[in-house]
Amino acid sequence: MTRLSRTMRGWILGFIAVLVLSMFPVYKAQAAEVCAEPAWSSSAIYGGGNMVSHNGHAWKAKWWTQGEEPGTTGQWGVWEDLGACNPGTPPVDPPVDPPVDPPVDPPLPGDRMYVAYASSWNTSIYDLTTANIPNYITHLNLAFVRPDTTYTQGSYAFDQAVAGLEFVEGATTPNGQRTFTAQQSQDLRNNIASLRARGTKAFLSVGGWSYSQGSQWSRFNAKNIVDLALDLGAAGVDIDWESSGSSCNKGTAAQFSCTKDGEIAGIITSLYNEIHARNANLQISIAGWSTGAYYVKGTPFEEGKVQWGSPFGGTMYRVVKDHGSKINFINLMSYDGGIYYDPREGYESYKAIYNGPINMGMQIAPEGSGGAVLQLNAAPGTVYDADMMNGQNNIATPYYNVETMVNYMKNKGRANDGFMLWQLWKQRVHQPAPSGAANENSAGQYVCRNLPLPGDCNQTIPSLPKL
Repeated sequence: MTRLSRTMRGWILGFIAVLVLSMFPVYKAQAAEVCAEPAWSSSAIYGGGNMVSHNGHAWKAKWWTQGEEPGTTGQWGVWEDLGACNPGTPPVDPPVDPPVDPPVDPPLPGDRMYVAYASSWNTSIYDLTTANIPNYITHLNLAFVRPDTTYTQGSYAFDQAVAGLEFVEGATTPNGQRTFTAQQSQDLRNNIASLRARGTKAFLSVGGWSYSQGSQWSRFNAKNIVDLALDLGAAGVDIDWESSGSSCNKGTAAQFSCTKDGEIAGIITSLYNEIHARNANLQISIAGWSTGAYYVKGTPFEEGKVQWGSPFGGTMYRVVKDHGSKINFINLMSYDGGIYYDPREGYESYKAIYNGPINMGMQIAPEGSGGAVLQLNAAPGTVYDADMMNGQNNIATPYYNVETMVNYMKNKGRANDGFMLWQLWKQRVHQPAPSGAANENSAGQYVCRNLPLPGDCNQTIPSLPKL
């Protein structure tokens, strides 16, 4: 019995030793494994389909992103978790006859944005639901927030007097000023969270025409704006600076300047510094004036070389050229310019000085000024990339339609440029569109299907009452 016990014990110990030794190379290989994908960088720009590694997992971007950390955006966010990192496959010999000119893949849905401004006047916080807002809308800009808001973190004072938002729950009325109840504040935050979880990011749009005509921008407070954005659960801040008192010298690129360059540069810089000092996960966009990058002497967009001018031409040039690295994307207001304004020229003028995404704007008619009417389809025989910047006051109406602008963006634009809509509730809160003109649904669905965009292109914005 003693001999048998020793024999069995020896056999068992030997078996264990062999087992351990046989496993050791596998263990060693696993210990040496590293992520094959490049490490995620907070400053890098990623397009849909890009792969990164972070915290031991591989991640794939669903659409364009910058600064959003993998693992923090949720299952409906930009980063898809592919699981624990794999070591990658060992290199293999290249094919004997590789193709000489491999075809370039077209941009994937998700590389492009579709930004819709949502006015708060004559609307309710309860309108901002996933049922009312198509999922192909990637960004929803809540308009408008006061540049001089006195908002303090944790107050949840989202009413017009403090934040500037004009929802009926917090609007000024003939009977006085309404304020949000605690439940209404929570409901608004919940709606924004639901949209973001679904894939639609809410931005706070600061300014707009009404809040830009006084002295509000001179009292811009970046801390208050960031506090408000964080409390609402917004993904970023849109600066819609529409100051009409800036004039430009129309000099060469090096000498070109406008009288209010310091104001807009200070707004963008202070907001950028506040976000980064607090490590807040917020992006910055700007609303680019239609002719905001025009009138620089010696460029194709010099006065006299473009089809349509404006006393405000060039007012965005210096902030975009000098501070573009602080801006995540531009929403180009390529409308309200009248029948001589060519939206393609507006797009190209910004593209010449800015490397980030540019979203070409469309406005559901009637427009605020100029008299142009957005059509859905191009007239027969329209050439989407016909000559422009020819120095002639040719009517540009043939190019101001959704079909032409989408074709231009697909073929002449960059892979991560998209579209912007003014605005989500345009006919609801203003006037009906003229007969035969594009509307919120026809324009959005055309962009979704033909650009294309991620999401269900059949979803619609319902007809809701004006409140």
